Amino acid sequence: MRVTIFGATGLLGQALVKAWAEECPEDEVTGLSSKDADIRNPQQVMDAVRASRPERIVLAAAYTDVDGCESRPGLAFAVNRDGAVNVAEAAKKRGSGLLFVSTDYVFDGTKTTPYEVDDPRAPRSVYGRSKAEAEVRLTEILPGCCIVRTSWLFGIGGKCFPDTILRLAENRSELQVVNDQRGSPTYGTDLARAIIQLCHENATGIVHATNRGDCTWFDFAREIVERAGLTTPVHPTTSDKFPRPAERPKYSVLSRRSLDRYGVAMPNWEDTLGRYLAARRTAG
Repeated sequence: MRVTIFGATGLLGQALVKAWAEECPEDEVTGLSSKDADIRNPQQVMDAVRASRPERIVLAAAYTDVDGCESRPGLAFAVNRDGAVNVAEAAKKRGSGLLFVSTDYVFDGTKTTPYEVDDPRAPRSVYGRSKAEAEVRLTEILPGCCIVRTSWLFGIGGKCFPDTILRLAENRSELQVVNDQRGSPTYGTDLARAIIQLCHENATGIVHATNRGDCTWFDFAREIVERAGLTTPVHPTTSDKFPRPAERPKYSVLSRRSLDRYGVAMPNWEDTLGRYLAARRTAG
């Protein structure tokens, strides 16, 4: 399979390139950064697709600074919605399959049971709206595309929650972390492997892909600190004590039924931390 990855230098993109080489070395993978092809520029996107001749395109490029999106909505929609449309149009012209990485932030967080793929979109943030509008446009352009929603992504090679917590725990006497937002942490390496499987299965429609299990940010932080062998106390607090520009869903656990249909298994989020911490030590 010939595969082109847009956003190959981001956290997920790096994991995709590495995992693809390990899992499917027979595949021909082209990894593109924003310098290689700015997805806001339709001509650059088309040129990149013509040059790489992919059978499958994975769109992992995005503006993911959730709070930054609130102050820069023009950039958020230019990258996350319009950029995705440019890639979809190029995929359609080339006859390539498309897998688009989306987010739990397309939901409002008012449910108390896992979100299904057909639950209505109701984003509460600019970031969520930009991704939700992209989903709608992509299914209009390429009805057979695959939209993979994930949540609480972390890993090596980019800013993420565990890295922030570990840095804070090494420099502060105690930590306070919100305990009223619940979701499923997702390790980039595991998501990358799931995406590779979905591409090889020619998956279509919306698929929810996260590590198994769910927790609050406080639970996640406490587990990270303990696994790292640190003794910094971690205390629960509430979101109103830490106001942010973008509203976060209170509950954004994604149902695994769509992923199970393709026979894709992802480990429990707690089981990922040992691998993450080892990779972080190796990366320095």
